[in-house]
Amino acid sequence: MNEHQSEPVTKPSNWNLPNVLTMFRIAMVPVFGFALLHDGGDSSTWRWLAVGIFVLAMITDKIDGDLARARGLVTDFGKIADPIADKAITGMALIGLSIVGDVWWWVTIVVLLREWSVTALRLSVLSRLVIPADQLGKIKTAVQAVALTVLTMPLPHGDSHGGAFDALGMPGEILFYAGQVLLAVAVVLTMWSGFEFYRSVWQQRHHLRG
Repeated sequence: MNEHQSEPVTKPSNWNLPNVLTMFRIAMVPVFGFALLHDGGDSSTWRWLAVGIFVLAMITDKIDGDLARARGLVTDFGKIADPIADKAITGMALIGLSIVGDVWWWVTIVVLLREWSVTALRLSVLSRLVIPADQLGKIKTAVQAVALTVLTMPLPHGDSHGGAFDALGMPGEILFYAGQVLLAVAVVLTMWSGFEFYRSVWQQRHHLRG
């Protein structure tokens, strides 16, 4: 055997901690949805539980990605399951908040169409093109996560929820509208980063054909 011949690269097992955390996030999606929608979204206790679940999902998202890269545990399964887990939990948050009347449905529809179309395209070209998450996409994800965390809280706003959350008073109402502003920023960043993603795909395909 030629001493300069490289050894075959051993692929990491799918049974690793980052993938387990990813599957844990997926399993939390229906639990989060149940907590958010319990009693029509009017239960302060269940809304706080939903906040805790959502924050835990966002933390594990950060941890599993860092672990996979730092320990060489990136797998094909993880490349597929991780974005699905991310979009599932944020999608459930948007849909749930629209059901209880805290987020406009058009916002949810626009964001979900962008998120799932980008995810589907990313997965479809996974073996041919390398499209890493750019800084704009990371900022979008962070702003979106903060906005959805705030809006999941049992915050008073006008006559919504029949006054169920009035105990938090004016500071809570201000925080609710701050969350709406953050969500508006997230929508703009979502569409902008989506445009940049499609442009990157088109440029890489054009380069390969050339």
